[in-house]
Amino acid sequence: MSRKSFLRKSLSLKSFCLALCVSVAVSMVPYAVGAQSSVLDASGQSLAIEDNSAVVSVGGSVTEIVYALGLAERVIAVDATSLFPTAATKLPNVGYMRRLAAEPILAMAPSLVLAVEDSGPPAVLDQLREAGLQVVLVPDDPSPAGITKKIDLIADVMGVSEKGRVLSAQLETDLKHLREALAETASRPKVLFLLSIGNGGAPLAAGRETSAAAIIELAGGENAIDAFEGYKVLSPEALVEAKPDVVLVTERSLGLLGGAENILKGPEISQTPAGRNGRLVSMDDLLLLGFGPRTADAAAGLAQKLHPGLALKVGEIQ
Repeated sequence: MSRKSFLRKSLSLKSFCLALCVSVAVSMVPYAVGAQSSVLDASGQSLAIEDNSAVVSVGGSVTEIVYALGLAERVIAVDATSLFPTAATKLPNVGYMRRLAAEPILAMAPSLVLAVEDSGPPAVLDQLREAGLQVVLVPDDPSPAGITKKIDLIADVMGVSEKGRVLSAQLETDLKHLREALAETASRPKVLFLLSIGNGGAPLAAGRETSAAAIIELAGGENAIDAFEGYKVLSPEALVEAKPDVVLVTERSLGLLGGAENILKGPEISQTPAGRNGRLVSMDDLLLLGFGPRTADAAAGLAQKLHPGLALKVGEIQ
């Protein structure tokens, strides 16, 4: 073999080995998105995502979305509101989303914190950033468009933008089919949402601009309270005057308020159409109010309770 041929073969072998080594090295860091991938989070910060391989997920809907995108293996810890899927509850828990502490999160040695925008306190999030940890705040608007924003941001952060588009498109299709089914209904029952925070006091009623009001609307109902925004205690007179056709509670609130019979036979509720007709609906807290990838199922399930006989299969909105 000539020296020239030998050198040519040697160089080809070296090039192959170099290419193989680069390929192996890249495959060993499959989740590093790279600094060129930038996102704008709920705080208005533009962040170049450096590493999304080990995530602490804060916020039930945030965790649901990460799992729905098929990225369970990247989640190393969650917060106390991350109750679905069940697998998420088996992970280390860093506490309640609004009462976080820096130490338990830093102890997990995450590469990234994905947190719904109301997480905090802010000083703790600043501590995490000062420790060199990237914190991405996810917007939390309780509306179909708001869910799409959540999904798109999380998918971009995790480097799976196309999967995010597919998930958002499926949600939009499901909600479209629900709207079409509800267009055939003749009425919009008035729904009173009550929330117990477990302090022994009176339950809070949901007014305008709440996740409860939004899910009631998606399900073809009318929120019984229009006099205020947010959650407030109703006076007995205002509760009777609201004249709800249905009382809606979360499963947690149902237990804290003593069960369906106790609620419906209360001195005020018993004077309303809901009390007289025994119409109370309870649903899983996160499913009902989370505004995540299962919201179409939640709205469909509630719609069937509000509109008996509605031609729609829960969980199969197609």
